[in-house]
Amino acid sequence: MTEREDPHSTSPESPNPAPEPATAGAPQQRGRGLSRRGLFGASALAGIAGLAVGAGGAVALRGDSTSSAAAWPRSADLVAGVDRAAAPRVSGLHLQYGADAAREAIITWHTTGSVSKPVVRYGGAADGFGTTVQAETKTYRDAKSGIEIQAHHARLTGLSPDTDYVYAAGHDGAPPELGTLRTAPAGRAAFRFTSFGDQGTPTLGKLANGTWVNDNLGSQYAGDVTAAVESLAPLFNLVNGDLCYANLSTDRIRTWNDWWANNSRSARYRPWMPAPGNHENEVGNGPIGYAAFQTYFTVPDAGAEDHAKGLWYSFTVGGVRVIAVANDDICYQDGGNSYVKGYSGGAQKQWLEGELAKARGDKGIDWVVVFMHQTAISSADKFNGADLGIRQDWLPLFDKYQVDLVLCGHEHHYERSHPVRGVTGSATLTPKPADTRKDMVDTSKGTVHLVIGGGGTSAPSNQLFFPGDKCRVITAVGDVDPATGKKAPVYVMEDAPWSAFKDSEHPYGFCCFDVDPGKPGGDTTIKGTYYALVGPTSELTAIDTFTLTRPRSDR
Repeated sequence: MTEREDPHSTSPESPNPAPEPATAGAPQQRGRGLSRRGLFGASALAGIAGLAVGAGGAVALRGDSTSSAAAWPRSADLVAGVDRAAAPRVSGLHLQYGADAAREAIITWHTTGSVSKPVVRYGGAADGFGTTVQAETKTYRDAKSGIEIQAHHARLTGLSPDTDYVYAAGHDGAPPELGTLRTAPAGRAAFRFTSFGDQGTPTLGKLANGTWVNDNLGSQYAGDVTAAVESLAPLFNLVNGDLCYANLSTDRIRTWNDWWANNSRSARYRPWMPAPGNHENEVGNGPIGYAAFQTYFTVPDAGAEDHAKGLWYSFTVGGVRVIAVANDDICYQDGGNSYVKGYSGGAQKQWLEGELAKARGDKGIDWVVVFMHQTAISSADKFNGADLGIRQDWLPLFDKYQVDLVLCGHEHHYERSHPVRGVTGSATLTPKPADTRKDMVDTSKGTVHLVIGGGGTSAPSNQLFFPGDKCRVITAVGDVDPATGKKAPVYVMEDAPWSAFKDSEHPYGFCCFDVDPGKPGGDTTIKGTYYALVGPTSELTAIDTFTLTRPRSDR
């Protein structure tokens, strides 16, 4: 999101905070996995192989004297006192999938100092923590504060598909942190995933005139969204850019740490897979500003050059190919700390076309889902708008290879398009609706775009919709505006025949997707639900429901 420049409402459905239990004959959803309360309660821990329960209910791993894990404190008594030589604690524990989400995962945590022997011990839920994997450490030094962050990444390979694992991550001198992982199914299966963008943190990070304030566009809803996602227990969650807005904050390191503190309560149990947004561009941090993002996350390698490594990637879950792309490479808008349009020299577009062609040529892949930050559609006035760069560079590829679903953030509201394919003939390359039915959508006819930018930011745009179906498109940028320090955007208005649904009433929410593989030779579906956070306790309310359908690729 850039600086804000200065109603079409729907009637919400009845509250539906969680899906109904599976009925006989319904596909079994993957994603909920183990009960953490049952798995990690103190009494349960005593019965899991490889663990010991210490004083005060603290948990530590058993290990022999030669094991690096043996140096981990075994009870709260060992870490309760002040010890200036104590190692940094395990912070920000989280998961990522590898390219084959059924067999590979990465477990990551970070510290603000050097540590000895960072390792992960893991095993099947019934077997305990019998396998040890050494973590590799990546670092960056924040240009604003001079503080170095070390991120420790342990890559788990050779995992069994559709299986629950338990793990403990740590290093010498600090208590380990625990989590669980469920690997993806191999081949077509039912599962759930969720998605949102533009979160921020629910914490205060700047002292202004004696009062602590939030200076990274966050709000209390940034915490509520995390809790709500976790309540639906998806197999994985997609974060569509603008994670914590650290580039706006007084203390970038503290802001990232606050984001991890909020989200590790979900991300240590299910992978949170990120796409970079314009606010991940932090001046001075790496050659194009993304060093923090690139250090905290290890995602599947897409073969990018070092300055762009980890900014785009793909992975497969069941019959779904998921592709993350980095829009600042092709967008006109100047929205980060530096203007980096064109930084890949066309390499990302070449890679994207290769990925799309490979996915559509794979008879085991039915669905192609792209997630990114900036958007090709938006009905909001006086906000960011749609970006012509996406329409020029990527929408023709989405049409050619029949991308089913595109998930975005950037605009801080919820909006859904009709399936679109081709353009209307306008100068702004207006996406052309292929069908106008709203409840059941055949994505073999066109691509559905979703804007899901209500992840917690303090600057919602749901009250800024144009009357009727209109869109404002960034078609170019001018000289730097001294008032903003940004290249001034050039906007063109257009009609928006592609608009199918927009929620002006609720500023915060996320989408849940339930994949049903269907039967061989038949159709497969994805049921989409947009949940808004409603009321003082942010209860989940289903605002928009729809079903995507397409023939299976093995038909």
